[in-house]
Amino acid sequence: MQEDAPAYPVGLRLQGRRVVVIGGGQVAQRRLPALVSAGADIVLVSPGVTPSVEAMATAGELRWEARPYRDGDLEGAWYALIASTDAAANAAASAEAEARRVWCVRSDDAEAATAWTPATGRTEGVTVAVLTGRDPRRSAAVRDAVVAGLRDGSLVAPQHRARTAGVALVGGGPGDPDLITVRGRRLLAEADVVIADRLGPRDLLDELPPHVEVIDAAKIPYGRAMAQEAINAALIEHAKAGKAVVRLKGGDPYVFGRGMEEAEALAEAGVAVTVVPGISSSISVPGAAGIPVTHRGVAHEFTVVSGHAAPDDPRSLVDWPALARLRGTLVLLMAVERIGAIADTLIAGGRPSDTPVAVVQEGTTAAQRRVDATLATVARAVADEGVRPPAVVVIGDVVTVARRG
Repeated sequence: MQEDAPAYPVGLRLQGRRVVVIGGGQVAQRRLPALVSAGADIVLVSPGVTPSVEAMATAGELRWEARPYRDGDLEGAWYALIASTDAAANAAASAEAEARRVWCVRSDDAEAATAWTPATGRTEGVTVAVLTGRDPRRSAAVRDAVVAGLRDGSLVAPQHRARTAGVALVGGGPGDPDLITVRGRRLLAEADVVIADRLGPRDLLDELPPHVEVIDAAKIPYGRAMAQEAINAALIEHAKAGKAVVRLKGGDPYVFGRGMEEAEALAEAGVAVTVVPGISSSISVPGAAGIPVTHRGVAHEFTVVSGHAAPDDPRSLVDWPALARLRGTLVLLMAVERIGAIADTLIAGGRPSDTPVAVVQEGTTAAQRRVDATLATVARAVADEGVRPPAVVVIGDVVTVARRG
């Protein structure tokens, strides 16, 4: 065989076919999940295995024969992975594979193998496999670049089969465009229409192709009482016109985002709906400001509360006196404009007036700023500092955890 002849790439269909793995160490542990995903009938031969490999055997994902390799183990195999620490056993298994014409990968000696394992990655039904000869690190780097591009939409590979029109409710995260999920970013890149909230990651909209119609949800014509109904109608209209629609929301669609109302309206109209969870500002914004919502020995619980209605507002569904008695962390969203009344209610309900409070405005963005106070002083601090929405309010001893070190 010509020494520098390139490998011939091919995809193996191993579902239901016998695959023999010799060795149960770290190499096998890394390679086995892909073989399991391929549906292979895996027989693993090794005196010992790692705990993770043993767990796979216990779960019935493979059959483990706890013994050394012996001649004949590759009978009936379609593919073999030789990855033991016994050089003599590896050589013998490799010779058997050659004699039986079984494609064989060797982790200890690539030149003695009849097949090489490419650096592989998978995303949304696409398998990327890269071979660069004797440079596995370059293979991995190329693989990672291609997969990342496909996932975040920066590498556009148009689908030539017909797409199913519908709506994706995408949680855009707290504001930093890097904090949207890879699936959300990919769906944005594939959208025909994007209906965006004010609190969504606006920077991502500038990256959309020019043919994508971007609609600001705040500018859809409606009266105050009809806001959500008008947005629902716009989603349904564009989806029924055969468009792939993304409803881009801040945070997570189901955390004070009216995502379920939209999903129900779309389902009732017969429109296919996909929900893509997002990183909620209730935990990400405090984290970005150096505040853990829970901390060992300080807070073992946290409660997320909407502050869009004041405690004395009959529309409020919050039991503020009960919240005042909790010892854990309180995270308030949409509460800046009513923080004075909320703080007074919590103090009246028994929460100490010197409880630490942090207000984080425009969290995770370049405009992020943090204002610290206590329950007794937070209303004045917010007014003096000119804090405006969007902002997240964190109440509890976790606010000062970082300063204790």
